[in-house]
Amino acid sequence: MPYETLREERLKSMLERLKGHIYEPVAELKVTAWITPEPVPYADRTTGRMLELAPGDRWGNLWDCGWFRFTGKVPKQTAGSKIVLLIDINGELCLVDEEGTPTQGLTNVNSEFDLSLGLPGKRVVHVSESSTGEETIDLWGDGGCNDLFGMYRSGTLKEACIAVCREQVRQLYYDAEVLLETAIKLPQGTARKTRIFQALYDVSLLLTEMTDEKIARARSILGEQLAKRGGDPVLTISAVGHAHIDLAWLWPIRETIRKGARTFSTALRMMERYPDYVFGASQPQLYDWMKKHYPKLYARVKERVEEGRWEPQGAMWVESDTNVPGGESLVRQVLYGKRYFLEEFGQEMKTLWMPDVFGYTASLPQILKKAGVDCMMTQKLSWSMYNKHPHHTFLWEGIDGSQVLTHMPPEDTYNSPAAPRSIVKAEQEYLDKNISDRCLMLFGIGDGGGGPGEEHLERLSREKNLLGLSPVVQEPSARFFERLADHTDKYESWRGELYLEKHQGTLTSQARNKRYNRKLEKALRELEFAAVIAELESGIAYPAEELEEIWKEVLLYQFHDILPGSSIKRVYDESLERYGLLLERVEALIESAYGAVADRIGAGDGEEGIAVFNSLSWEREEWLKVNGGWRRVRVPAMGYAAARLSATEQSDAEIAASAEAAGVAEPFAEPRASGAGRVAENDLLAVTFGEDGTISSIWDKEAGREVVPAGRKANELLVYHDPGDAWDFRQDYRETGGMKVELTGAEAFADGPTAGLLLSFRFGESSLTQKVVLTEGSRRIDFETEVDWKESGKMLRVSFPVDVRSDSASCEIQFGYIKRPTHRNTMWDYAKDEICAHHWVDLSEPDYGVALLNDCKYGHRVFENVLDLNLLRSPSYPDPEADRAKHAFTYSLYPHIGDHVKAEVYKRGYELNVPLRTAVAAGGSAEPRDSRSYLQPDHPGIMVETVKRAEDGDDIVVRLYETSGSRAQTALHAGIAFSEAWLTDLMEEPAERLHQEDGSITIAFAPFEIKTIRLKKRSS
Repeated sequence: MPYETLREERLKSMLERLKGHIYEPVAELKVTAWITPEPVPYADRTTGRMLELAPGDRWGNLWDCGWFRFTGKVPKQTAGSKIVLLIDINGELCLVDEEGTPTQGLTNVNSEFDLSLGLPGKRVVHVSESSTGEETIDLWGDGGCNDLFGMYRSGTLKEACIAVCREQVRQLYYDAEVLLETAIKLPQGTARKTRIFQALYDVSLLLTEMTDEKIARARSILGEQLAKRGGDPVLTISAVGHAHIDLAWLWPIRETIRKGARTFSTALRMMERYPDYVFGASQPQLYDWMKKHYPKLYARVKERVEEGRWEPQGAMWVESDTNVPGGESLVRQVLYGKRYFLEEFGQEMKTLWMPDVFGYTASLPQILKKAGVDCMMTQKLSWSMYNKHPHHTFLWEGIDGSQVLTHMPPEDTYNSPAAPRSIVKAEQEYLDKNISDRCLMLFGIGDGGGGPGEEHLERLSREKNLLGLSPVVQEPSARFFERLADHTDKYESWRGELYLEKHQGTLTSQARNKRYNRKLEKALRELEFAAVIAELESGIAYPAEELEEIWKEVLLYQFHDILPGSSIKRVYDESLERYGLLLERVEALIESAYGAVADRIGAGDGEEGIAVFNSLSWEREEWLKVNGGWRRVRVPAMGYAAARLSATEQSDAEIAASAEAAGVAEPFAEPRASGAGRVAENDLLAVTFGEDGTISSIWDKEAGREVVPAGRKANELLVYHDPGDAWDFRQDYRETGGMKVELTGAEAFADGPTAGLLLSFRFGESSLTQKVVLTEGSRRIDFETEVDWKESGKMLRVSFPVDVRSDSASCEIQFGYIKRPTHRNTMWDYAKDEICAHHWVDLSEPDYGVALLNDCKYGHRVFENVLDLNLLRSPSYPDPEADRAKHAFTYSLYPHIGDHVKAEVYKRGYELNVPLRTAVAAGGSAEPRDSRSYLQPDHPGIMVETVKRAEDGDDIVVRLYETSGSRAQTALHAGIAFSEAWLTDLMEEPAERLHQEDGSITIAFAPFEIKTIRLKKRSS
C-alpha cells in the first residue's frame, strides 16, 4: 500500500476511534409502546397494543405506527456532565412535548441512503449541558415502522439509553474530520496539504489515551490549522439547509405529513444550537399540512421565517411534474403556491424550486415570468444518460422567448454533506465558474431524514473561510439568486425544453391516474365556465371555496412521484379512489350549473328544452346523440344552443322541425361499413382493414391521397418486453421485435352518422376491444379502446406509419407546441426517443399532414414517418400491480389538408377532450333564447383556455393564448356585460387597462403568448 494511502487510512482509523469515544451509555431507558396500524393522535396514544420493549425486541411490521414512551433517571455520578439520550427504534420517530407538539425527529441509522453523502441516522437527544444528576426522563414519541425510503428494517428497537457526551471529543472529531478531508482533496505537493497531514499525525500520536489533557492538546494543534484563512475568494458558495421531501413515493401521503413534522421540528431544534443555520423548505402543501395537524409547530416556523432564518422556497403548490399536467394546472400551481406564501408569511416567491422533477416543459418560462417568478433551481438534469447539460447557470428560454435565470448546484445533489469534498467538487465541476463567482449548495438529508444534522452544521462552522477551500456562507437562496442576477448579461441561454434523458417511462406508468388527471383538468375547466355563466344567468353563487379545495387536491396528485407513476401501490389505491370522488363531485356541479342556465333559457309555456353547451372558443357543428336520436348541432363559441321540445312524445320529423331554428337537423348521409370486406368509409375517408385487424389503407377522398405507405400497417398494436421499473424502460426495446396481438373478432356497425368496425384482440391473459369509428363530415378516425390488462413487464404501443416526410414532428405542449426531430443524427436526437405531447402530435408537409390525437396519453415516439403512442406499461416496481387493471381510452388519427396550423389541429385535439354538454330545462322561462355566445375571439389561432371568477372578487378572469407560433391580433367579443377590461399577470394583478368598444376588446399576441384579462362586471 503506498505511503500516502497508508497515512490516510491510519488517520481515518483515528477518526473512527474518536467517534466511538464521544458517547458513553450510563443507563438504559424503559421503553413502552402502543402499536396501531395507522397513526393516532396524541390524545389517543395509549389505545394501541401495548408492548414493553428492550433493545432487540420487535415492535412492528412495515407501516405500523406506535406511540413510544421513554422513561428513566440520570445517574447521580454523572453530575456536571453533558447528558444526551441515544434512541433508535429502527424506524422514524418524532418526539413531542407535553401537548403533543413535535419537538425533534429521529431516524434509524441503517436507513437506505447514498452513503457517499454521509450517514442518514439521527439518534441523539440533548438533555442537559451540565447535569445535576437528578434529571428524570419522561418522553413521548410518535413512531413509524419504515426507514427514510419506506423500507422495512426489521421493526426492532435498536437503542434507548442515557449517555454522557464528551463534548471536547465531539468537537475534536469534527476538527479532525474537516481537516483530513480538506488535506485529501488538496493538490499533491502543496504546503497546506503537508502541514495538515503533519498536524493530524501529531494528534494521532497524542491520542493513544483519550485523557482530557491530551484531547485539549490535540484540539490546540488542530486549531492552528483551522484558524488559517483564505484570501480574496474567486468563488463563494452559498449554503442553505435543505430537506427534500417527496409528498408521496415509497410511502403513503399520510406518512409524508409525519415526515414533515419530524423534519420541521428537527430544523427548529438545530436552529437553537447553531445561530448561523439557515434552513429552507418548499411546497405550500407541506406547510398547510403542518398548519392543520401541528399548529404549535407551525407557529414556531412562522417565528423563524420572520426572523429570516427559515426560508419558504418555491413558487408552486407542490414540486409538480411539468410534463404531464396541463397548462392551466401549472398556472394554478404557481397561483396557489405564491398566494399561500404571501398570505401566510408576507413573502413573494421569486424562485421556482424544482430539484427533482423529470424534465421541464418549454412552456414553463413564460408561466413563471408572467407570475413574477424570475429564477429557477433544479439539479435533475445531472441525471441525463447520454449528454451533459452544458451549464450550471444559464438563462432558460421558453417557446415564446421568455427567459428565467436558472441554476443547478454544481455538486449535482440536494443532499450535500457540506463536507470539504462538497466544496471541492462544486468548484471543480462548476461549468460556469469562468463568468460566475457564486454557486449554491443544498445540504441536509431529505425525505424525512430531518434535513441537516449536527454533522453538516459542525462542518460548516469550520469551513466559513478555511485556507484551501472556497468560502461558504449560510444564507437564504433568495439572496444567492439576487447576487447571481447581477451578472445576467454574461450567462448563456438554453432554448426549448429541459429534457431529462431518463425516466421516459413516467410518461405512461399508472395510466389510470393520468387519465383521471386529464379528465379532471377538463372537467374543472368546464365547471369554472359553467359556474360563471350560471352566476350571470341565474344568480347562482360561484363555488369559489369548493373549486379551490378540489383544485388543490388535483395539484397534490400532480406531485412528481404521484402523477408520473413512480409511487407504491397504496398511493394509487388512495389517489384513484379520491380521483373518482372528485370527478363525480365536479360533474355534479357542472350538471347543476348548466341545468340552471337551461332552466333560465327554457322554452316557456310549459315546454321542455334541451340546451347544448360548448365551452370551446369557436363555433362547433357536430353530431350529437340526444334522447336516443342523432342530431347535427351547431353551437356558438363559449355558449349554448337551445332546442325546445314538447313534453309529449314527437316523431323524428317533428323533433327535427322544432329544432331547426337552433341549428339542429337530422342526418343526411350515412357512413358505410362492411364486415365482410372490412371496409369503413364516410364522405371524406375510406379505411381498409387487414386480416389481422390492422389498417392497410386510408384513402383521403377529398385530397385524392393515400395516408398509409404501401406495404405498411397502421393502428398496429404491439406488445414489447419491458422489464424496467416505473421510471425507465430500455431504449432498445424495439430491437427485440414487438409481439402481435391476436385478432379474435371483427364486426361492422352503422349507427346514424357513424360507422366502423368493432375489433376484439387477445394477448396472453389480456383482452382488448376497439370501436373504430368514422363520422359523417369528420376527418377523425376514432379508436375507442377498452383493455383488460393482466400482463407483467410488458408495454403496449400502437403505431401509424404515414406517407408524410418531415424532419420534425410538432408536439402539443402546454400553451403551444414544440418541434422535435424525426431523425437521430446526434446523441441529443437519439436521447429524445420517447417524447411528451398532450392532445396531439403531427407530421406535416406544407400541403398535407397527419395528426395522432388522444384523450389521456402522453408518451410518444416519432421516428422518420411513424407516429407511435405508448398506451400501457406494467412494471413491477415500486407497485407490483401497476396497471394490471381495466382501462378505457380513445386515440384518433386525423389526416388533414395543409400543415397542422392551416388545418387547426389544435381544435381537433380540444374537441376530442372537451365534448359538448347537454342539459334539460324544465321550461317556463319568460324570455326563451335560442343561442348565445359569451366569449369569442375572431382569430382562429387564439384559444380561450380559462374562464373563471377572480381569486379576490367578483371580476371574471379570461385566459387566452396564441396557438400557432405566429403573431396575431384578435377582437375578443364578449356576450358578458362588463364596465372595464384589464390586462393582468397570472396572479390576476391588473397591469394595463384595455380599450373596449361595443363589448369587444382588441388584443395583440406574440407567438405562443399567454394573455390574462380581467373583466369588471357591469352592475345591474
